[in-house]
Amino acid sequence: MAQGLYLSQKMSLQQVLAPQLQQSLALLHAPTLELQALIQQELNNNVTLEEVPLEDVAQEEKQERTEEAVSLDPTEPPADVTFDPATEKANGEPVDEFAAELEKLMQLDQEWRDHYSQANLPVRHSPEDEEKRQFLFDSLTTGTSLQEDLLEQLRTSDLPPDTHQVAEMIIGNIDEHGYLQTTVEDLAASTAIPAEKILAVLKSVQEFDPPGVGARDLRECLMLQLERAGRRDTLEYRVIDECMEELQKRRFPEIARHFSIYVDEVQDAAENIAKLNPKPGRVFTPDDQQYVVAEVFIQQQDGEYVVSTNKEHIPHLRISNTYKDVMTSGGYDNTTREYIRDKIRAAKFLIKSIHQRQQTILNIAREIVVRQREFLELGPEHLKPMTMLQIAEVVGVHETTVSRAVSGKYMQTPQGIFEMKYFFKSGVTTSTGQAISNTSVKEFIQEMFKNENPANPISDQEVVKRLKERGIEIARRTVAKYRSELNILPSNLRKVY
Repeated sequence: MAQGLYLSQKMSLQQVLAPQLQQSLALLHAPTLELQALIQQELNNNVTLEEVPLEDVAQEEKQERTEEAVSLDPTEPPADVTFDPATEKANGEPVDEFAAELEKLMQLDQEWRDHYSQANLPVRHSPEDEEKRQFLFDSLTTGTSLQEDLLEQLRTSDLPPDTHQVAEMIIGNIDEHGYLQTTVEDLAASTAIPAEKILAVLKSVQEFDPPGVGARDLRECLMLQLERAGRRDTLEYRVIDECMEELQKRRFPEIARHFSIYVDEVQDAAENIAKLNPKPGRVFTPDDQQYVVAEVFIQQQDGEYVVSTNKEHIPHLRISNTYKDVMTSGGYDNTTREYIRDKIRAAKFLIKSIHQRQQTILNIAREIVVRQREFLELGPEHLKPMTMLQIAEVVGVHETTVSRAVSGKYMQTPQGIFEMKYFFKSGVTTSTGQAISNTSVKEFIQEMFKNENPANPISDQEVVKRLKERGIEIARRTVAKYRSELNILPSNLRKVY
């Protein structure tokens, strides 16, 4: 039976966010550096927006301001600009409605100045400080990748020109950690180049820096590093060459029997091997070039904690007077004035959304300080359990708003810089009824392992017993989970002979 094509239709309900609401949520979710990029994009796309120079900001803050109530929940965006209907003159002629609109638009940047006029303004840097900071940023350079560095070494090497193509192929198959991600046989099969020639070129590439690059596994990587250091005739080299599996499982007595030596000699050799680099390409990874900008500052003044947001990195925006004049002049047609009016409305919404973002983050940070005062005074061991729902109820926003507001944001506290999500932890209740966070429990566990006897490391079950003595009851599998998160090996692998 022939199959035909049929048309059908069905109805469904979908929730679609308005573009302005999407923008507001994006601003709330964005960390400081990403927010800068979003604002710069809006400055490029909206001709009515302009950034206030720093020297003018202080002057604007001294002017008289009119307070305006602003909703703190970005999920409920501020109402769009509404305009009074056109009135009539005495002679019955209608007044141009743009004049009424302009009167309201003149107050747009008032809200942003209100936000900057709060008492927690950051201290302005001196010209000398600004010059030093700019020199620091100008000194930052983009790092070179491992492959680029290897290709540069190839160009300056003594390898014959007819081997460069093979060497480039090998370098192209080396991952960011420095390991060759294919076999010599596969390269030979895909290129019709003899495996012997590829292997010979690989040996030459393995002589490049960093030591250990081009290895096919961890064993070869460590052996290459020892060979480069002239330590081929050492116990460390022999242990890696002949007993790599036992070394990874820290079976030191078996290795000692294999070489007919004492266990402490194997222990010393293992400690020396541990000083080698298992990922030689790691020095080229961009992870070492990540920078964090604190969104919130917490400082202690006269026994109290003062919370302020980082406004230094957020441009101060306003509506351009040039386009306000366009609205009042009569030299432009309605289409042009309608276009400018739409741009000014979008600018107003952006300014108010940034204002709301800052205020929401500030309110959340203040509530965190109220609930985590012991942490600020005594450290991570005194972190209390806290949920986003608890903060949302106090601040007066939805739980998802708190989640967006703290995502990727950092707080500078007397205990150091922490991601805002760090403070939201579940917890357990002690036998005395005191609530304690999982982070605090991890701190207790880490302290136990830190002070253990290396010759007789404590087991997970022993940790359970010691925590119970403190009134904290958790399962052994939970201790194993926390130990794994702390990158601590099991007791049998931590034993020192």
